[in-house]
Amino acid sequence: MLLRPSQAGVQGSRPVRQGVRLAVDVGSVRVGVARSDPGGILASPLAVLSSGPADRDELARLAASADAIEVIVGLPTSLSGREGPAAHGARSFAADLAGRVAPIPVRLVDERFTTTQAHDALRRGGRDSRARRGVVDAAAAAVLLQSALDAERAAGYPPGQLVDTNREADR
Repeated sequence: MLLRPSQAGVQGSRPVRQGVRLAVDVGSVRVGVARSDPGGILASPLAVLSSGPADRDELARLAASADAIEVIVGLPTSLSGREGPAAHGARSFAADLAGRVAPIPVRLVDERFTTTQAHDALRRGGRDSRARRGVVDAAAAAVLLQSALDAERAAGYPPGQLVDTNREADR
């Protein structure tokens, strides 16, 4: 499944930094991973990893092997923008990952509705709920990454919040 950049992002767009980006959708059971092309135009699902200590080591290997210029971690917030336990978990995950992939920067980007959009896209593609279960996390990561790429193209600067490797994950 390839996600195309929005037309608004392409027409009259600003330059986007060149280079591969990875995006991570952190879940309590699985971690979805997506990758962009080197031009920073398209996002594609890459992998689904089991959530656990080894996932961050695998992500660090994926980032290094892809020569990634950054890793984007989804920050789950409520509709009002408030952060709950899942957001604190994502911040902790991102801080730990940032220490493992340094000097590659890690950014936290709002991920509201990415899983819902991924489920909808997979359902439209003919996948039943059982078939979606194993791939929806990577598809959600691709939705997150495509949104981040489009936002950078529209604004002219990277979206989200840079994770500071010198600070605690939870403020």
